[in-house]
Amino acid sequence: MFGRMMNSYYYGKSGKGDYRKEDLPKNRWQLFWEMLRVRLSGICRVNLMTVVLWLPLMLVIMMTLNSFVTVSDMQRMTDENGNSYLALVYDPITDENGNVTSEGWTTPATEVLSMTLLLMIPCILITGPAQAGMAYVMRNWARDEHAFPWADFKDAVKDNWKQALGISAITAILPYLIFVGYHFYGQMQTEQGIFFMLPQMMIVIVGFVWCLALVYFYPLMVCYKMTFGQLIRNGFVMAIARLPMNIVMRLVTLIPTFIAVAVMLLSNSWLYALLGLALYYVIMGNAMTRFIYASYTNGVFDKYINSRIEGVEINRGLAKEEEDDDDEEEEEEESSVSLPQ
Repeated sequence: MFGRMMNSYYYGKSGKGDYRKEDLPKNRWQLFWEMLRVRLSGICRVNLMTVVLWLPLMLVIMMTLNSFVTVSDMQRMTDENGNSYLALVYDPITDENGNVTSEGWTTPATEVLSMTLLLMIPCILITGPAQAGMAYVMRNWARDEHAFPWADFKDAVKDNWKQALGISAITAILPYLIFVGYHFYGQMQTEQGIFFMLPQMMIVIVGFVWCLALVYFYPLMVCYKMTFGQLIRNGFVMAIARLPMNIVMRLVTLIPTFIAVAVMLLSNSWLYALLGLALYYVIMGNAMTRFIYASYTNGVFDKYINSRIEGVEINRGLAKEEEDDDDEEEEEEESSVSLPQ
């Protein structure tokens, strides 16, 4: 029984017609779902190949969530009326001589978040080359081209590991710098005026745009030969030029996280929700994110880059109108040819 099921999976069902040209996807939405159906097992395989690189990051996140739960229990106190409130910790700011220069209030949760962002730096740094390898394999699969899960992954890592490490290094350090800068300018705003709100918001905007540009960095890296500066510039340009769709794509890839958070907020099963989310990312989550990004960026590159490069084929994997017209002309010619007497 198991053998028949595997044969059906790999070779199709008996009696079913062959794949024809008219069955080719007509648009990218159809192409995405068709390639997802065909490549789902391969996506899981690629994800499992690289999951060891994401385990440190997942461990840090789980430790952080556990720390937040502990800190929340420690800070929550009750006043004389029985109302629950969050206790704050006094944190005076002193100069080099030990004199108090200003006063501030922080929570233990802030300290936990700061330590977490520091621990995440090496965890995110090591994932860069693997992201490049997955981006190459998913790019091919998303446009219905062949790619070996291990061999092509390894070659893409070998060719792009330097730029990939550069991108992952910035991605790793940036959250901590944003956190420090936001709090610094927030403190300056409290002490010296609202003028410091401008650099505070600029830091947040830079982090937001970088998050959107990550959709393009690795696909650009494996598709085109460019310097690291050109890679950063082109990623930022596309992130801003297609801002609404880029936000949508980031939100789409976060749907499993939103579901887990909703389960945690609406029920007491936060542990099961967290384990379910971790299981998703262990089995297929990171590779699925790369596949979604590849399906999207393939279309963007065809529209804005490949269409301007002479000799580059566009709309790979989609049915082409000219091919359909050629087939009709060939059929008409064959029907008009008379047989020799």
